[in-house]
Amino acid sequence: MAFDPAKLAEDTEAFCQEVRPAEELAYVERKFNDQVVPLAKKYNLLGMNVHTAYGGRGADAVSYFKALTRIGREGTTVRTFFSGHLSIGAYPIQTWGSEQLKRKYLPAASRGDKVLAFGLTEPDAGSNPREMTTTFEKKGDAYILNGVKYLISNGGIAHAVIAFGYPADAVGTGRISAFVVDTDAKGFEAESFAANAKMGMPTSNTAMFEMHDVIVPAENLLGTEGDGFRVALGTLVSGRLSVAAGCLGVIEDCLAEVIEYAKMRKQHGKEIARHQLVQDHIAHIEMDRVASESMVLRASEMKDRSAAAPGDKDLARQADLLAAQAKFFATNAAWDAADRAVQVFGGRGWSTLYRPGRHLTDVRVCRIYEGTDEILKLKIAAAVLGKEWEAFK
Repeated sequence: MAFDPAKLAEDTEAFCQEVRPAEELAYVERKFNDQVVPLAKKYNLLGMNVHTAYGGRGADAVSYFKALTRIGREGTTVRTFFSGHLSIGAYPIQTWGSEQLKRKYLPAASRGDKVLAFGLTEPDAGSNPREMTTTFEKKGDAYILNGVKYLISNGGIAHAVIAFGYPADAVGTGRISAFVVDTDAKGFEAESFAANAKMGMPTSNTAMFEMHDVIVPAENLLGTEGDGFRVALGTLVSGRLSVAAGCLGVIEDCLAEVIEYAKMRKQHGKEIARHQLVQDHIAHIEMDRVASESMVLRASEMKDRSAAAPGDKDLARQADLLAAQAKFFATNAAWDAADRAVQVFGGRGWSTLYRPGRHLTDVRVCRIYEGTDEILKLKIAAAVLGKEWEAFK
């Protein structure tokens, strides 16, 4: 069956309408929203970007990221689940996994029988994944993994994670490899962070996990040995675009909230929407929206072009750069929009009982994960100056 963009948009809207009350309640109670997965399963959203041959909907990048934009209006926490499960979970399996590996995980992930996560970050290896200490050792027809991964979205609810590590005899000097690791394997231990241990996103699952001599079948290797860095960087293009799309949704929701509130709230004898300085905030939020929308769309279109020509390195570089630009701009624009929305709401804005306050608290992390502001600035600058001027080799 051919992919139907209108049907995906319809199902996404229905999901968002139904998930909002559950998210509102979970946020007030500061607990994990356990309704996201069953509702996403109900509306067939857990395989949006997975090829139809593996049980997914086969959405193109433009349609998929539009869906994430709509989901982003419901909160960064809800969108982050989809990014972890699809953009950086299913995507590397579909792109670098063997046919056997794809059929082992993707149909189950698309049905909602398996939740996926991406385990790159470690306690001492964030912006520079080459500093990771996780190791693997080949033994017969399996790999033995040891190490710790940290701040992993979906890490405590995932059935399988993409994990990266060095050869045990070449930590820091060898070539990183990537594996799909089942979380029910002996020696795999995950611990979710308490909601109050995070500045925001209390309704999402964030965890650390340890691997103690975890046995991973050789067939669960992504690509070939030494392909891990390529897998990580390629996956981050998808991940960064998903964050940018979600932040566009945050901006859209902030705009809708301030328009409604400003027209209702009266101060100094008239609705605050009639005050010029309030209009200044609204104008800035609208410009945040317009500019972010343009950048996300442009990057999504290039992602589709690159996917259609997998051997074209120039298109791949353009897709990588545009995703970085969109992510950097949209995350900062969402922070600005949420800050302005809080200001328009005044005292009510300084409360997570209202949506702007939740957006402000939650969206801040988007300037950190999937590439910090600083790393993306260096990437963008190097593209302008030339590769020989890269700050880090």
